[in-house]
Amino acid sequence: MNTLTKRAYVLLGIIAAFLVGLVLLAVSFFVHGGTWATSRANGHLYSGGQITNAGKILDRNGVVLAQSVNGKRKFHSDATMRKATLHAVGDQYGYIACGAHTVCRDALIGYSRIEGIFKLVTEGEGADVTLTIDANLNKIAYQALNGRKGCVGVYNYKTGEMLCNVSAPSYDPVNKPADIETNHKYEGVYMNRLLTGLFTPGSTFKLVTSACAIENIPDINTRTFSCSGAYTTSTGGKVICNNTHGKLDFGKALTKSCNATFAAIGVELGKDKLTKTVKELGLCDSYNISGVKTAKGRFDLSKSVEIDLGWAAIGQYTTLMNPLNMMMLAGAAANGGSTPIPYFVRSTITDTVGSLKMTNKMKAETAATLRTMMRNNVINNYGDKKFPNMSFGGKTGTAQVEGEKSHAWFVGASMDESFPYAVVVVVQNGGGGSDEALPIASTVMKAVKG
Repeated sequence: MNTLTKRAYVLLGIIAAFLVGLVLLAVSFFVHGGTWATSRANGHLYSGGQITNAGKILDRNGVVLAQSVNGKRKFHSDATMRKATLHAVGDQYGYIACGAHTVCRDALIGYSRIEGIFKLVTEGEGADVTLTIDANLNKIAYQALNGRKGCVGVYNYKTGEMLCNVSAPSYDPVNKPADIETNHKYEGVYMNRLLTGLFTPGSTFKLVTSACAIENIPDINTRTFSCSGAYTTSTGGKVICNNTHGKLDFGKALTKSCNATFAAIGVELGKDKLTKTVKELGLCDSYNISGVKTAKGRFDLSKSVEIDLGWAAIGQYTTLMNPLNMMMLAGAAANGGSTPIPYFVRSTITDTVGSLKMTNKMKAETAATLRTMMRNNVINNYGDKKFPNMSFGGKTGTAQVEGEKSHAWFVGASMDESFPYAVVVVVQNGGGGSDEALPIASTVMKAVKG
């Protein structure tokens, strides 16, 4: 009897181990099946290290940007278009990790957990992927950067759809440069600066300081400030202004981009309130943009002293911001205080769209005041001719970088709900925001308007 009992326990143990193994295999297949199926060792998908058989990648208007023809991956016939859309479309080798070729790999080969790549093997093609981007708009933005490093983004702040997703430098995936690894002009070419770049924000950060002041200084809109060309701290430290502005109110301080005023406001607010606003606006968060994790912003005042607070309030000190997050800030202000998380993949085999999760939340009253300030800044500073018939508001930035030329920024959005688009432009080490980034934003938004 004891022998039979022992044998029964052994048998039950074997059955239990088998079931556990079966469960682990099922879980592993569920989690990793797509990765296994799309391995570069799979001859159905790859040849010579490059993807050969996959569905089409199209822009929002049906323009074919990549497709498989006779076992070879073909891209758009226009070389400039290929460069302009590279970081959204990706390349056949997978160097561009943020592109659709990588993030939509399962869909492009028609992979499913039930049939694997059966459709690809039997029918010779995977599923098509449609992006939200406008390829021609991306080409216009890429040409406007004119060979300079940087990025341009445009999205619909009500739906989250990205129309423009451009990063430079770029390269032609059909004719990859032989010196791409050694030539300085291609530095950082594989990264998408819009989604994963971090830059000192300069005066665009005054929008954040403004939002914090609106919510924490009750009389901010009735105050008068005085600018003598610099803000001097209690210990003698100075934040130099770009001019001597004299007396000005809060709104005019933004229009004049007065460093002295905003440094004083930053010191008055203090590190806790500024840090809280940055956190509430999600500016240091990472977002999932169609499968791409964006870079987290950096805002740390833990070791700051008074002069550091002054510099931080005008977007300097150690602050670094992701361009997409700053674009979302402008979109949230225009949209009444929040905005959907952007996305650039419109549809795949699973019909994936934007999550419409609202973020960058601020109070409606704060958004309304900030929207007015941004709008007045365009009217009274840049001029409405830069953005005709768009009711546009925005802010430039000239971000000082130690030992290098300044980064040129522009962030803004239309305040017209029938034209709900926001834009960001960064020209890396490009110089002044008004001279370099603003004209690009103007060109791109005119193209969006049509």
